[in-house]
Amino acid sequence: MPTINIYFLEETKIEKLKSLTSNLKTFVAEKLTCRDIKLTPEEISVRFIHVSGGKMIGDVELEITAHAFPERVEKQDKICLDVMNYIKEKAPSIGDVKVWLKLCELGHSW
Repeated sequence: MPTINIYFLEETKIEKLKSLTSNLKTFVAEKLTCRDIKLTPEEISVRFIHVSGGKMIGDVELEITAHAFPERVEKQDKICLDVMNYIKEKAPSIGDVKVWLKLCELGHSW
């Protein structure tokens, strides 16, 4: 189950970010789908994290964590750029967007 943590400094951005959630989950599910696994939006968890204190590189930063399937590793930079461009296209007022894809071995519990 991939997760997307969305970090932001300005609380005024939260409503716009929340309005993107459903379509963002669909977009990311498509980007992370590979031969080994087909994802659905329902399998992606999204969390909004208001950063109080500190500095960020972008106005909004996304950390996507998912399993390190070989196909994802090969196209990890493209996935990040595609997600960044998707957010910028759908919400240009959000400001500068940075995206990280953290691919690792994942465990889970049900």
